[in-house]
Amino acid sequence: MEVSLPVTSLILLLLYTPLVFSEPTSDKAALLAFLSNTPHESRLRWNSSASACTWVGVTCSSDASSVVALRLPGVGLLGPLPPSTLGRLSNLRVLSLRSNRLSGPLPSDLSNLSHLRSLYLQGNLLSGGFPATLTNLTRLTRLDISNNNFSGEIPFAVNNLRRLTGLFLERNNFSGPLPSISVESLSGFNVSSNRLNGSVPQSLQRFPKSSFDGNLDLCGGPLPPCKSFFPSPAAPPTPETNPIPKTSNNHRLSTAAIIAISVASVSVLLLLVLLLLVFCVFRRKRQRPTKPTGKGPPSGAVTAVETGTTSSSKDDIGALAESERNKLVFFEGGLYSFDLEDLLRASAEVLGKGIVGTSYKAVLEEGTTVVVKRLKDVAVTKREFEVQMEVLGRVKHENVVPLRAFYYSKDEKLLVYDYFPAGSLSALLHGSRGSGRGPLDWYNRLRIAIAAGRGLSHLHSPTGAGGIPHGDIKASNVLLSPTTPSVVAALSDFGLHPLFTPAAAPRAAGGYRAPELVETRKPTLKTDVYGFGVLLLELLTGKSPNQASLGEEGIDLPRWVQSVVREEWTAEVFDVELMMGGGGESNNAEEEEMVGLLQVAMACVSTSPDQRPEMGEVVRMMEEIANRTVESDEKGGGGGSGEGGPTP
Repeated sequence: MEVSLPVTSLILLLLYTPLVFSEPTSDKAALLAFLSNTPHESRLRWNSSASACTWVGVTCSSDASSVVALRLPGVGLLGPLPPSTLGRLSNLRVLSLRSNRLSGPLPSDLSNLSHLRSLYLQGNLLSGGFPATLTNLTRLTRLDISNNNFSGEIPFAVNNLRRLTGLFLERNNFSGPLPSISVESLSGFNVSSNRLNGSVPQSLQRFPKSSFDGNLDLCGGPLPPCKSFFPSPAAPPTPETNPIPKTSNNHRLSTAAIIAISVASVSVLLLLVLLLLVFCVFRRKRQRPTKPTGKGPPSGAVTAVETGTTSSSKDDIGALAESERNKLVFFEGGLYSFDLEDLLRASAEVLGKGIVGTSYKAVLEEGTTVVVKRLKDVAVTKREFEVQMEVLGRVKHENVVPLRAFYYSKDEKLLVYDYFPAGSLSALLHGSRGSGRGPLDWYNRLRIAIAAGRGLSHLHSPTGAGGIPHGDIKASNVLLSPTTPSVVAALSDFGLHPLFTPAAAPRAAGGYRAPELVETRKPTLKTDVYGFGVLLLELLTGKSPNQASLGEEGIDLPRWVQSVVREEWTAEVFDVELMMGGGGESNNAEEEEMVGLLQVAMACVSTSPDQRPEMGEVVRMMEEIANRTVESDEKGGGGGSGEGGPTP
């Protein structure tokens, strides 16, 4: 009995003693740093000696170990958000700073808030482009940055936010085309009162007209129909008819005089018609060939749609007659038979907007669908433009998107290409997985890499296209064709850089740009190889080269891969979807192929142009990787490499 009483007392003491929770020390320090570096009105007072969980606007987790919500609406916060403060709240779920006077761009370290679900920043003075860091917060369900001063284009990477239910961007200064946002869970959407242009994508046409109002150049869907994507060429001035001069006398002609004049006029008209017929017969006899060849025009010839006149040399192109101006010019062997008026009447949808112009999907009245690229800031003469078009029109390869036609006038320069309904590699890799689209497995990634490499190798080959630099290698310029198994993928928008000044030329996109391009601004075969190496890294890692979350601020994809391989070994580099193999674990053969392609990619992105391999060698190495497994399965009975060799 003497022992049991103290034990009982001890148990009762433990039961009735209040639980002592931990203090979110690191989060508290981050909040104090935020408050001390952000001017604010006196209504917000946090006692540094008290627990952060007791502060106004702060909500902690159940065990008080971390801050999970920060709600500070309308408390008089002023100026830019300081970096290295809120980005340290690693377990934050809700952040609301609406209705303050915050300004400037968002700090890049907000991308560290990987658990963030709701972000409310509306009603401030924030500026800069669409915050790239936000597209990496894949757990976001609600994003509201309306009523600010954000500008630039709304990125396609918004599709990374696959759990988003509300996206509110109204009353900003966003411009450019509206990207196709196909997040299935999205139920609230508003981009009204911006400066967007082009057509409303089909994926967003389910939202009401009020979601798009206030964008003067936005059309289609719930808004009025889109007009033609370029103005109709001005019609030639009609000559004025000379009025009958008035004479001073008012005497009327007699009936006999009128009859005599009429008979004379008819006689003269008949004589002119007879002379015209004789002239046409004589001209046809002179132009009739003495010996038919049975062959069409050479492959480089171009045809003016409305007259059928062909030109088989560069000199002939420069000698187009005055009557041939402003015609839609097709290349020989094309698939289409429409004219400029048909194109003017076509309905158009913006596919993308780049440094050299805007691409449209044009659907003609008879149902033909083509892609029209509307160039801007062309800096060459008409003759130089037509000569370059003939060079590009001669390129024929299954892995290169053919140039079908072009149009040149003082105000408009247009290129016509085939339409690829399967879209681009960029959309497939980084777009939404909605509409039944699954992850891109290793087999198809390797096929796409080899197909794109073959197309680029053909452009570079002296015996192929004659050594044409592509100039703008990127995933959005790799178009997919799953309906044609032998094609797989094709390169688009090649060889356009000679049409522009060095400042406006289509240099490779930021993440794909070779180091030497920063100064020279002139693409070469070696800068193409660098861009292709980045494209291979994109296929292997699943990361966009322009992604801001590759590690330290400003790091590019090749450097990120090098650092990961050096510190964490190769397996950490590869896309999670690849390592899972589409549902199960990847096999050893696939992992060996991934490592092999990684080595090829790193050789391509060497900082020294002289150390980069030629594209023909790159294709050969990729085909060897693809054939390695086949040869192993057949116990040494595989086929040879080369353009006609086995495809993975």
